[in-house]
Amino acid sequence: MNSKILISEPHITISYDIVEDILYADWTGDQTNQSVLDGCEKMLHCLKLYHGKMVLNDNTHVTSIWDDASQWVAVDWFPRMHKAGCKLFAWVYSPNVYSKLSADKTLRYGVRGVLATTFDSKDTALAWLRTMG
Repeated sequence: MNSKILISEPHITISYDIVEDILYADWTGDQTNQSVLDGCEKMLHCLKLYHGKMVLNDNTHVTSIWDDASQWVAVDWFPRMHKAGCKLFAWVYSPNVYSKLSADKTLRYGVRGVLATTFDSKDTALAWLRTMG
């Protein structure tokens, strides 16, 4: 992986691999409504900056429920990600059951334009992006 770290904060680290054209978001710790909104807006900014088409959204290190933000992510943020050029969104589940339920709740609202798929491992998610992209 030849990724460059773009943003590093306690709740999220965002990097970009210019060779593979993949934006990586590694979420960390307990997430709140505000940290999810902040991290998502930063992801959108980075995607626009690099004209990215693929995202690996890694929740492996998320330790809490964050479903307060799930509707906003689905109906507000995902459409803006699509408009910015995102086509593929590989979402790696957290081992935390409540975080996993938050991700599933987000996708149940329906995501249009972006093919968003969930995975249990980062390796599987990355392989999917490489195959689909």
